[in-house]
Order: sequence, then C-alpha cells, then structure tokens
Amino acid sequence: MNTVKTTLAQKSGALIHVRSDDMVVEALRQMRDNRVRSVLVIDDDVLVGIVTQGDCAIKVLLPGLDAKQTRVSQVMTSNPVTVKPGDQLEGCMAMMASRGFRHLPVLDAGKVVGVISIGDVVKDIIRDLERNVGDLMGYVMRDGPGG
Repeated sequence: MNTVKTTLAQKSGALIHVRSDDMVVEALRQMRDNRVRSVLVIDDDVLVGIVTQGDCAIKVLLPGLDAKQTRVSQVMTSNPVTVKPGDQLEGCMAMMASRGFRHLPVLDAGKVVGVISIGDVVKDIIRDLERNVGDLMGYVMRDGPGG
C-alpha cells in the first residue's frame, strides 16, 4: 500500500483553509467553491482545527445560529488528529474507520502540506487493485502456470 505522500501527489489544487476568527459562512463558501466537505483552520501558519459540513449543520443550523455571525472557532474540531507524509495509507484507513474521521490533515515538520480524505484512500486502493489484476492477467495470458 502507498504512503500519504503518494496520495497527496495525486491530488491537485491549493490548500483550502480559513482562520479561526472567520465566520462560518466563509468556511461554507470555501467548501462550496472548492467542492470539498471540510476546510482546515489555520492561524499564523499553524493548524488549529478543522471544520466540516457536518459541524456547520449540527452546531450552527440545528441550534438556529446565524452562519454570518458565528465564528469558525465556535464549531471547529480543535487540535485535529494529523498524519505525516511517510505514514502508510493502510494505517490511515484503519484510524479513519475506527475513529469515524473522513479527513486527516497532513503535517510535515509541523507545517500543513495537505489533507487526505477517505475518498482519496479508497481511490488509491482501487488503483492498487486494478494494477494487481492487470499484473495477474498478464501473467496468466503470457506466461501461464507451467510456462
């Protein structure tokens, strides 16, 4: 299985983030405009949290708060669990499944370098499976058992 670094290399686009003192509506705009379901919360180049669509729905909409007057700091998950570029995807997938995470920020020497999602991990697994099937088909069609 691949590493977080190889998965990040497959992704395109800039790091999507907001500040903790931004209003929730800005986080929602970033999610909408970038077609993502979470944004990192970064203050002065330091990861301080992550906010998801679910956070916005459960912590803002349901209680009847106004997204234009509610700060991201009020709804974000502070100090999120992070991974490193060299971490194996298999371990990330296990952590995501067991802890119910859909997104994991990636830190390299304390600096945010990206985020991986459960969708990224699934895509990587599918790529590996397709490669393995192709290799096996080639073996069977060309070489075959017994030469």
